Amino acid sequence: MQADIVFTGGTVRTGAAEGPVCDALAVTGGRISALGAEALAARGPSTTVVDLQGGALLPAFGDGHVHPVMGGLGLLGVPVRECASVAAIVEAVRQWADEHPDAEWITGDGFDAWLAPDGQFDAHWLDAAVPDRPVVLRTMDHHTAWVNSEALRRAGFSAATPDPEGGEIVRRDGSAEPLGTLREFGALLPVLALVPQPSHEAQVDALRRTAARFAAAGVTWLQDAWVEPHHADVWITAATSGPGLPVRADLGYFLGPEQWRELLPRLAAERKRVESAAPGLLTAHTVKFFADGVIESGTAALLEPYTDCPHSHGIATWSPAELAKAVTAVDALGFQPHIHALGDGGVRASLDAIEAAARINGPRDRRPVIAHAQLIDPADLLRFAELGVIANLQPLWAQPDRLMTDLILPRIGPERGARQYQIAALLASGTRVAFGSDWPVTDYEPLRGIATAVTRQTPEGIPEGGWLPQERIDVTTALAAYSAGCAYQAFEEKEWGVLRPGTRADLVHLAADPVGTAPRDLAHLPVQGTWLAGRRTHGSGTPGPLPAGGL
Repeated sequence: MQADIVFTGGTVRTGAAEGPVCDALAVTGGRISALGAEALAARGPSTTVVDLQGGALLPAFGDGHVHPVMGGLGLLGVPVRECASVAAIVEAVRQWADEHPDAEWITGDGFDAWLAPDGQFDAHWLDAAVPDRPVVLRTMDHHTAWVNSEALRRAGFSAATPDPEGGEIVRRDGSAEPLGTLREFGALLPVLALVPQPSHEAQVDALRRTAARFAAAGVTWLQDAWVEPHHADVWITAATSGPGLPVRADLGYFLGPEQWRELLPRLAAERKRVESAAPGLLTAHTVKFFADGVIESGTAALLEPYTDCPHSHGIATWSPAELAKAVTAVDALGFQPHIHALGDGGVRASLDAIEAAARINGPRDRRPVIAHAQLIDPADLLRFAELGVIANLQPLWAQPDRLMTDLILPRIGPERGARQYQIAALLASGTRVAFGSDWPVTDYEPLRGIATAVTRQTPEGIPEGGWLPQERIDVTTALAAYSAGCAYQAFEEKEWGVLRPGTRADLVHLAADPVGTAPRDLAHLPVQGTWLAGRRTHGSGTPGPLPAGGL
């Protein structure tokens, strides 16, 4: 049978244990039809032959934890992501405000929390640039906001305002006056709720531009790890109109402690609505929880107090008992729990909740996810595999950058600091590991994360030998975490993630074989092409995303 496409002229890394490498691959009807000599024999007069030019063809990447709509919208405001100082941010705010005199609110996204001592930013610094309009800037981890005095005033925050549940209003030294730094969503949401929302059309456009970025990085599947109902409408419109989308996605509906009982009855209907609107492109089998905050702001839940703040264990978003009830309830509806947990206290509460759900609801293929898992108590590490929990990890975080050296390590001390991001230890325990970027928190390109997982170094090669080198993994394992690991998380391991006859032709063409590439060069390895079910979505001669209507 004549193939639609035959790839040849390079290395085909199948990702499969059997026959991991061959020299050709054929695609027919959007699926892999042959490998090796059989693929070469399938060429016919109308077959498109793709010359790999000495490069490598691999299973396309997934991203098991990302925020596509939010991230795309974050690019529309003040460009603070590349600012290297507080002064540079203030100047960027001043310039953007001058260029947008009609903007009621001024927003920006993605600046580094370590630019101010202890991650504390003063409203007065922003007041000097924009005193008469509210300014809201979010740090790269999205768990902290820097606001000016007008934003504090509009939100009703004053010296008399107590810290809201699930949040912290950082105060000026020696007084109760808000400084201008808000931590965690209990404090952020009263401000963010006042910011005018972009139009539906603007959100669809932002999502399409985000999806194109991911396709260009070799990604064909995303886990949107925080979906509100209006985000689902954005996904549906983008997938079913115009040029469609170059990626598949699973939508993870957010459930918080205040409204979970009210929203629970709607989840099944939302799942049906999404999946019937764009079959083959969109699923909605995930529910997202936050167990805690982040270590750098002192809001991740720890079993023992913070080193620099002995009275604080951080902020647990849920009580352990209530989290267990909510996880058990969504599990009973057949959803996959996906829990953000960074501190060892948050991780333990998440494991306990998953264990309770399994005990109460009985055995099933539930594949619960704990995302980030930055700090795991030694007593809990084996529980991931025992409970069938997928560890969705962000490998780009496993390096001693300034966030780590200036904020995180001083807050947790050397003993806890030496057991962060235990990628190799989790894998050795039998835990399923899937990788994700958490973009826009950090870079979305899988090859950058793979390079860090292999080296445990900063882009400058620091430290020699790697940070916590016992947690380094090899290139093949890192590639699998971004492909087969994500496919398993998506319940689609029989469909993609390895290259076998019959699986979908979700493919990425790299300019060189990553297994033979120097580890530090992996981050800069060009992505030459991406295919989703045999349709090229990135690269020379790209015809564009999938047509509306799905696959």
